[in-house]
Amino acid sequence: MKDSTSVTDEKMLDIYKTIGDNVKRIRKEKNISQMQLSLAIGHKAVGTISMAELCINNKHFNIEHLVKIADVLEVDLTDFFHGINLK
Repeated sequence: MKDSTSVTDEKMLDIYKTIGDNVKRIRKEKNISQMQLSLAIGHKAVGTISMAELCINNKHFNIEHLVKIADVLEVDLTDFFHGINLK
């Protein structure tokens, strides 16, 4: 077993960005606006979706967001993790 030192803050930022890019891509493929998605997951403003898709101000999706978004977009939760490689 190894320790988690290979998962640096920089690597985590890359992972959050990839997840945000995947959410954005899938949302656009489904022709759903940020506002529509925000409302569908129980938010009253677009800020959470907007900032997490772009991973700005250290904002990113948490697991609850991703589960709800996957449900709304009718995709598998793992679709948001495509392109992530921890090696």
